[in-house]
Amino acid sequence: MFDFLEGYDLLGAFWVTVQLTLLSAVGSLVWGTVLTAMRVGPVPLLRGFATGYVNVVRNIPLTVIILFTSLGLSQTLGVSLGAHDFDTTNFRLAVLGLIAYTSAFVCEALRSGINTVPVGQAEAARAIGLSFTQVLSLVVLPQAFRAVVGPLTNVLIALTKNTTVAAAIGVAEAATLMKKMIENEAQLILISAVFAFGFVCLTLPTGMVLGWVGKKVAVKR
Repeated sequence: MFDFLEGYDLLGAFWVTVQLTLLSAVGSLVWGTVLTAMRVGPVPLLRGFATGYVNVVRNIPLTVIILFTSLGLSQTLGVSLGAHDFDTTNFRLAVLGLIAYTSAFVCEALRSGINTVPVGQAEAARAIGLSFTQVLSLVVLPQAFRAVVGPLTNVLIALTKNTTVAAAIGVAEAATLMKKMIENEAQLILISAVFAFGFVCLTLPTGMVLGWVGKKVAVKR
């Protein structure tokens, strides 16, 4: 029944998907946190930049961003991100595009978490002489992260599914292999079912584990 899978590196394709997800998730968390700090910071120029970045990037289709990293950065400007071959370059460009896109959603999730922190705590921290950076990193962000585990889980699950867009620039992840198999095999329904099951295996445990973590670390008000 599943003889059509022979000759295809199914696990290898999903491993590339996992790598895309993990690297993009870490980068998005870092850049999204920086954007959040800018948006709630006291510097108008940085607030304006972060607000504009989030509002613009969230309204650009991810496919456009991924194609821009390949056609604009790589082919036009010669950006290779230190890679020496075509496949590695496209992989890194896909990670960059996913980070640029997903960080906007991470920023909004974290900003909503910051809004749950009582204003009095920040005022008390400033009253004892802490700087804005210290208030944000020691008082506000730790509570904000605990409050938004659920929303960040949704962003991570969406990121896992969004990695399929990397197929547009030839990254050998699951969607690329699925397209190749559909073109070569006459098993459309079975192929679709196999890849759907693969993504369920990636996203369902993630949601369950992080949902449990969110309940454990939730701030009791």
